[in-house]
Amino acid sequence: MTASAAPLDLIRPEVDRSLRMFVERQRPLFADPQLAVLLSTAEDFLASGKRLRPAFCYWGWRAAGGGDDPALHAAAASLELLQASALIHDDVMDSSDVRRGMPAVHRKFEQMHRQAGWHGSAEQFGEGAAVLLGNLLLIWAGEMWRNSGMGPEALAAAQPVHEQMLTELMSGQYLDLLEQAQGESTLDGALRVALYKSGKYSVEQPLRLGLVLAAQAQHPWIDRLCVQYGQQVGIAFQLRDDILGVFGDPTETGKPAGDDLREGKRTILIARALSVATPAQAETVRALLGDPLLDADGVERLRSVILDTGALSACEEMIKRFLDDALHALDQAPIDESARTALAALAVAATSRRT
Repeated sequence: MTASAAPLDLIRPEVDRSLRMFVERQRPLFADPQLAVLLSTAEDFLASGKRLRPAFCYWGWRAAGGGDDPALHAAAASLELLQASALIHDDVMDSSDVRRGMPAVHRKFEQMHRQAGWHGSAEQFGEGAAVLLGNLLLIWAGEMWRNSGMGPEALAAAQPVHEQMLTELMSGQYLDLLEQAQGESTLDGALRVALYKSGKYSVEQPLRLGLVLAAQAQHPWIDRLCVQYGQQVGIAFQLRDDILGVFGDPTETGKPAGDDLREGKRTILIARALSVATPAQAETVRALLGDPLLDADGVERLRSVILDTGALSACEEMIKRFLDDALHALDQAPIDESARTALAALAVAATSRRT
């Protein structure tokens, strides 16, 4: 086990166990055979995932003096339900076909409709069912958070953070949609999406939740750490995600090669490429980006533009700079030393991953 993987490996089994226990308590509500597919689909989707958000929450808790508490495991695990909800909705909005190496949820329901020969549009049924399942997981995330077993004082102190995180997540999803619709691919716009969709939601707020749950207050040093470390790691995490979305190995990412290019994602990677592209290179990007039928040759042409403009190397440099700044901020924070080590390793794992 590598040092960077250790903080994740420590919390992942507890998160998995908490999720299984929560889903098992829901099972009686799905005894009707017509509803069973909702529960089984949720179980399949929740069986995998990086568990990064629960990990940042857990190590935030430990950083502020919290112990190894099953109630905290459940509270942190609720973030995985929130993430599953966001991914299911994201795949509907992006018309994605694959997620985590399986058919996207809306495609699964679409296929079920077709195989059964039901009435109406299979595509519309699939999207509707996926939206409902995503909504259900969002409801479950709140239920698991509230019923985690954390003390009422701790939950009351952290509730404003939880509510802000939900608002920022939805805002980030909207900004992502807006950026694609406007098609401008500006660096400022892409950075704004990365901040809301990942910087805040993936790292800053999960970390803040853990810190505030343990401290039962929002101290100035908590805010400094969450902004100076959390946002920097979160944006670098999104940058790595952008790179994997174009250059990642499908056997490791669980998504087809170049899927972000077919979906027309207006990422920092694309914005950097367009900012220095020749007219011919820019025309290639505008002609091919967002084509749902983009083939392997088209993917390679876009990759060539990204490489030739230096956008890939520029984004790698940005990741390094964000990570260095985050680790410097972490060194200055008045936190538990074991948690400091774990958060440093998590930052490296989040920004250098292959999936």
